[in-house]
Amino acid sequence: MAAQIVRRALMYVPSSSKRMLEKSRSMRVDTVAYDLEDSVTLGKKAEARQNLKELLQQPKPDGIKELCVRINSVDSGLALQDLQEVLQAPSLDAIMLPKCQSASDLHFITDVIQHLSPDRHSMGTPSTSSSFYSSSSSSSSSSRPPLRIIALIESAKAIQNLPQITAASPYLSGLVFAAEDFAKDMSLTRTPSLTEFLYARSAIATAARAAELSSTIDLVCTAYKGSEGLKTLEEECLNGKGLGFNGKQCIHPSQIEVCQRAFSPGEQELQWAVRVLVADEKADRAGRGAWTLDGKMIDKPVVGKAMEVVKRAEVCEMDVEALRERWSRQEPE
Repeated sequence: MAAQIVRRALMYVPSSSKRMLEKSRSMRVDTVAYDLEDSVTLGKKAEARQNLKELLQQPKPDGIKELCVRINSVDSGLALQDLQEVLQAPSLDAIMLPKCQSASDLHFITDVIQHLSPDRHSMGTPSTSSSFYSSSSSSSSSSRPPLRIIALIESAKAIQNLPQITAASPYLSGLVFAAEDFAKDMSLTRTPSLTEFLYARSAIATAARAAELSSTIDLVCTAYKGSEGLKTLEEECLNGKGLGFNGKQCIHPSQIEVCQRAFSPGEQELQWAVRVLVADEKADRAGRGAWTLDGKMIDKPVVGKAMEVVKRAEVCEMDVEALRERWSRQEPE
């Protein structure tokens, strides 16, 4: 069974400030990723872990679908300490693993989860255990939903190892492209067109879809101030959506709404999908395997695409039923 493909706006929040941590609970966002890595200096790591441990003892806010912690990388030597503090937190949904270079990094995190949190053990393969918006992936022996791992892809080595990385852990639910570190690794200069990242982004999106991971998160947009900044953000979102990504990293609350809207089905796209499904139900009753709509042939693959659009719209809380009612008289041509 394929993983549920949905939108995701992933908001980063530094973990060194209790005020910012508490403020984050009022957001309405798909994922909050509390950062223990780059935004926390070495001398503040222990304090940040304690802050997060206290925060994640509280119930998950209604406006947030997933609470995630970005730990330090395996090669930093700090990952185990991070996991020892946060894995017992009842509200924790996912671990974000930065600088994931190879399958061995995921093997380490998986082993620690299974040792320290056996009640959060994930059964099966990534495609059957990584649903983002529901807890239906829980095994019958678990009292809490299985944890998820989101891997940050940040280097040329990681790009080359994508097939091994995506098969390395049953906890893996998504990949994230970290453009700035990738640019550093490759000695690239980021440009507005993002063409220098085209190969890496396409490779990540393709690998995630091939492994049936539930999410593929595109690079951070550094523009967020004013109408021009949000226009740039929207253009980047639509560009990433066209490559196969279904979400984007956010570094400011003003980016959330733009990302969620861009990665949700468009109004005309959803309207087309509903018309196809309504007409297909009537065509099926009439025994017609192929028919036309607006002068274009509709067959099984097209109907399948329409079904995916409608499912994503429902997950994104769009009013599908109102559109079904509006187009209830649609007939196959």
